[in-house]
Amino acid sequence: MSDIDLAVTKSKALESLLEQALGATGKGLHEKVTSVQEKLPQPLVKKLRFIATVRNKIVHESSYEKIDDRPGFTRACDEAEAELRAMFQPAPARGCLWMVLIIAGFITAAWRVS
Repeated sequence: MSDIDLAVTKSKALESLLEQALGATGKGLHEKVTSVQEKLPQPLVKKLRFIATVRNKIVHESSYEKIDDRPGFTRACDEAEAELRAMFQPAPARGCLWMVLIIAGFITAAWRVS
C-alpha cells in the first residue's frame, strides 16, 4: 500500500468513527475533530491532528512524497482508533452470568421434580 493510500484509508476510518460515535461534522479529519474536541481527551485530539496533518501533506504537497515516519504514523492511527473504540464501546452487561446460572438452576430443579 502506498503512503497516500495508507494515509487516506486510515484517515477515512477515523473520520467514520468520529461521525458514528460522536456525530462529528465537517469536510475532513481536522474539521471533524474540531466539531467534537470537547468530548475527547486532549492527547487523543493531538494524535488525531497529527494524523490529519500528515494526511493533508501527503495528498496536497507535491514536495512531500513519503511519510517521514511511516511506522510512527501507522502506530498513531492504530492507537487513535483503539482509543476511540474503547471510549464508545457499550459497557458489558453486568450480572448476566449470575442470571443465566440462576435460570439454569431453576430449570434443572423443575426437570428433576417432574
